[in-house]
Amino acid sequence: MANLQESNHQENWENLSQKTNDSLIRVRKVLTLSRIILIVFLVLLVFLFLPWRQTIPGRGTVTALRPQDRPQTVQNQIGGRIERWYVSEGQEVKKGDTILLISEISQPYFDPELPQRLQEQLQAKQSSEAAARQKMRATEAQMSALDRGLNYQLISAENKVKQSINYVKSDSADLEAVRQFYKISQQRLERYEQGYKDGLFSLTDIETRRLNVQNDNAKLIAQENKLNTSRQSLLNAQIELDNIRVKYQESVAKAQSDMGTAISGQATAQGDIAKLRNEIANIDFRLGLYVVRAPQDGYVIKTLKAGIGENIKEGESVATLQPKEPLVAAEIYVDAMDVPLIGDRSEVRLQFEGWPSVQFSGWPSVAVGTFAGRVFSIDRVSSPNGSYRVLVKQMVPVPAADEPWPVQLRQGSGVYGRVILNSVPIWYEIWRQLNGFPPSLEREPKGDGEKAK
Repeated sequence: MANLQESNHQENWENLSQKTNDSLIRVRKVLTLSRIILIVFLVLLVFLFLPWRQTIPGRGTVTALRPQDRPQTVQNQIGGRIERWYVSEGQEVKKGDTILLISEISQPYFDPELPQRLQEQLQAKQSSEAAARQKMRATEAQMSALDRGLNYQLISAENKVKQSINYVKSDSADLEAVRQFYKISQQRLERYEQGYKDGLFSLTDIETRRLNVQNDNAKLIAQENKLNTSRQSLLNAQIELDNIRVKYQESVAKAQSDMGTAISGQATAQGDIAKLRNEIANIDFRLGLYVVRAPQDGYVIKTLKAGIGENIKEGESVATLQPKEPLVAAEIYVDAMDVPLIGDRSEVRLQFEGWPSVQFSGWPSVAVGTFAGRVFSIDRVSSPNGSYRVLVKQMVPVPAADEPWPVQLRQGSGVYGRVILNSVPIWYEIWRQLNGFPPSLEREPKGDGEKAK
């Protein structure tokens, strides 16, 4: 009986011990879990106050910063027939190297001796110009001779007019004298007739006086006729002077007409000469256009025409050329909401396709395999998809902690970039993302900015 009681007592003790141990284990687990939760909470609390770098993401492609470094098409300036190709796709060419040779297909340029023909026409036109110049000199000499001849004739005719005027004046004076003598003769005759009636004079004296009056009347009529003749001579001299002037004007007008014709011929010849020289220069320049040359150093990416004997039009593209050693840049597209936050010289972290990298959005300093860049320009207008293009160039000089952009970059390859903005606490970034707010526009403290620089 005693053994049975002792056995029960031992069993109860063991059960109590087991229950105590279980309780202690549960308490320890609760304490451990509480400590873990507290540690996690403290870690998260500390984590929320860690600095976070705000960024603006964007995707795009690699391009060239300068327009002359981007792929371009090589065009022929005249239409023609393909005669020979001097390059193949992927070949490197230098500036001025021959890419393509074409032949003429325009009918006005078929004559192989066309430059010589134009030179002959030019010489003929130059001879016409010389003849017109000679005619001008001859006309000028003719006009000079007309001037000299007119001066002599005018002097002679004017002297003749003056002489006729003097004759008219002299005859007018003589007529006046004869008229006075005739009046005196008539008065004497009247006195002699009165004296004859009074018996003072004889009949013979009367008849003598009557005869003198008739003679004086005859002299008066003769003098009047002479005066009329002198006046007629003066009129004829004046008419002759006017005829000389009219004849001179006609001769001068004809000479001036000949001079105008010569000047017009010379101007026409000069215009034709200029036109022929222009055609000759165009022909010489056109001969150089049969060879299509590389506009700059680069690589022939693709030939856009094929075969021999194929006709190509004027201004048609024949090949695509990639310039050598372009100044590469990255063009990334960002949302319109983020564009006002990007500065003209904001830093950018770039990740190129084909170069493994790990990029942390908020900690660009610990990113691996990314490259540094700086904003070069931002488009003033949006793209068709509503986003804005941002051109990013390589930072010069390259920061000591970074590597220069790979020389193997090819235009058109993909790129992913993040524009670096301000530093904020992680809790603020989480709150901003949950509420859909844009990044902060507040500037960093001056000290931090100077350290960043």
